[in-house]
Amino acid sequence: MADVASVGGYVRQYQVNVDPNRLHAHGLPKSRVVDAVRGGNNDVGGRLIEFGGREHMVRGRGYARSVADFENIVLAATDGGTPVRIKDVGQVTLGPDLRRGAADLDGKGEVVSGIVIMGHGENALAVVDRVRARLREIEGGLPEGVKVVPIDDRSDLIRRSVDNLRRTLVEIMITVAAVILLFLWHVPSAIIPVFTIPIAVLIAFIPFRALGLSANIMSLGGIAIAVGALVDAAIVVVEQTHKKLEIWDREGRPQDQGSVILSAVKEVGGPSFFALLVIAVAFLPVLTLEAQEGRLFKPLAHTKSLCMVVAAVLAITLDPALRLLLVRFGRIRSEERHPISRLLMRLYAPVAAWSLLAGRGSCWPAPAR
Repeated sequence: MADVASVGGYVRQYQVNVDPNRLHAHGLPKSRVVDAVRGGNNDVGGRLIEFGGREHMVRGRGYARSVADFENIVLAATDGGTPVRIKDVGQVTLGPDLRRGAADLDGKGEVVSGIVIMGHGENALAVVDRVRARLREIEGGLPEGVKVVPIDDRSDLIRRSVDNLRRTLVEIMITVAAVILLFLWHVPSAIIPVFTIPIAVLIAFIPFRALGLSANIMSLGGIAIAVGALVDAAIVVVEQTHKKLEIWDREGRPQDQGSVILSAVKEVGGPSFFALLVIAVAFLPVLTLEAQEGRLFKPLAHTKSLCMVVAAVLAITLDPALRLLLVRFGRIRSEERHPISRLLMRLYAPVAAWSLLAGRGSCWPAPAR
């Protein structure tokens, strides 16, 4: 925590009200009162005293702590040696300092507001927890009727943001696994995208930390935006290898299974890799923003781009390796034998045929006679 900025309320102040007539009777200027008050409420440094082989610094602490202390500050002395004090030329009272603002809570009256200013690079959640612990410590020493009411607590927003990201990751993993299981009936194929999502997010934090960037609400938002695209390449690889293995099984398995998987990965690996890089590059112009816009949106662009780059690398490294490792488990079922796929193909075939015929009749040139 760097500081606490206060708004509203009154600041107690010692006020010296000088009587001009009495001040003139003693022959003292007003500047003498100002200098005396300033000098009577200050620390004074002395010299050093050597005692017992050690040096001790002499320091005079002259802070005034009450109205009486200010009243007894000496301004001058009369010819007879009698001191002239502040109470001889005026009076000292307690009053409010000049107000520079007011705060109101829920329209119920004025309150004193304190804004905790966090230091640069601090963890907001840790700072809030420390402030709460300190408030609990001083709560018992507050005057009667005074209590501390938290108004804007960032920790709730931070925790809800983290929970939202966690929930989004879980929902995406469950949805992707359910869709793959529904259309492929192959459990190992559903596991690959489920592994890809959290691994891509965790690896993305390595360069993020190396760049000196901190995780905040906007950076978490970048991950939430990117999580839907993280599994695109994994799904494409899974579907392509599944189809190639289905054809390979139908043809009597003429070659090694691993060669079929590698061939399928090579066909879609390159396009999938560069497709994710295109998504990452699309956010790079955000990094050119400056001032408040730059500070707000740069963390989002960094995390989104880094997640896309990591997902692109995993699409040609981790996903094929998992496919080679897990393909031996489970049975590859033909698409023609899948009831849902058969129904969808039956509905799609006439629509595709009509579209091709309509496009051929309107766009293709007529045959020459």
